Amino acid sequence: MARSLRTSAHETAPPLTRGETLAAPLPPLLVEAERVAATVAQGLHGRRRAGVGETFWQYRRYEPGDRPQSIDWRRSARADPVFVRELEWEAAQTVWIAVDGSGSMDYASARGLPRKADRAAVLALALAVVLDRGGERFALLDADPGRMQPPGGGRLALRRMADALERPPSVTGPPSGVAVARHAHAVVIGDLLAPLEDTAALVRRLAGRGVRGVLVQVLDPAEEAFPFRGRLRLEGLEAEGDMLVDRAEDIRDAYVARLRNHRAGLEALARSADWRLLVHHTDQPPTPTLMTLYQALAGGRAPRAW
Repeated sequence: MARSLRTSAHETAPPLTRGETLAAPLPPLLVEAERVAATVAQGLHGRRRAGVGETFWQYRRYEPGDRPQSIDWRRSARADPVFVRELEWEAAQTVWIAVDGSGSMDYASARGLPRKADRAAVLALALAVVLDRGGERFALLDADPGRMQPPGGGRLALRRMADALERPPSVTGPPSGVAVARHAHAVVIGDLLAPLEDTAALVRRLAGRGVRGVLVQVLDPAEEAFPFRGRLRLEGLEAEGDMLVDRAEDIRDAYVARLRNHRAGLEALARSADWRLLVHHTDQPPTPTLMTLYQALAGGRAPRAW
């Protein structure tokens, strides 16, 4: 899923060591995400709860930030890597975050507005910051294996996620979701304008694994209201071709009705999977949506974001 914020430094610089990474200046995306998260975190309480059990779930390699008590020394002694023993409740506390990278996200209707891709990346990373402050694990869920990292937390995990979101993906399309453990949580952030059956396939695949989640539709205000008048050229951002309209106002009602029906379909999909649907417009600040998103993950009945 996500066309990202391009910076040539990420494309040409050699990989940094862990020490160099921690000492390097923060990526601009992470700076913005932490600013948004700081406002939200003051009014939030942690999501921690007992979970679905304390039985063994899986072994995985030790990552920076893991508790030393979770290391399984007997399993680690049989191989070079150090392994930790992961329990079901720990898997349930992981939030997988998918950010849409389709061409339609590369849009802003006015110079003073962020692209949808930029706002989606800020929301995703700000959510990761808030989760990390609560001691929870997060991971980027992506169709591009090169952008995915194992679930984790801490400064290094946040920096890696920021770097991944700033790199253009080599693969587009929805993620498979196979990496998501049962009982985990998932957040899908994008314009959600793909055919409804594509979004439904991902949600149902995750819900079938017991994954609870939230869909966050990010739209430019012009996409919501279609305020155009007169002769208008619509440029396809995903190889659909261009369309010339003599009188934009003549198609406004049909456009608005189609968007409303599409959103009703998303609402029905989310409801059937016991998920939530939130809507965010890029002319609004990200903090209210982030607050509602976090509360939705916590199971709170926060008001919808539209």
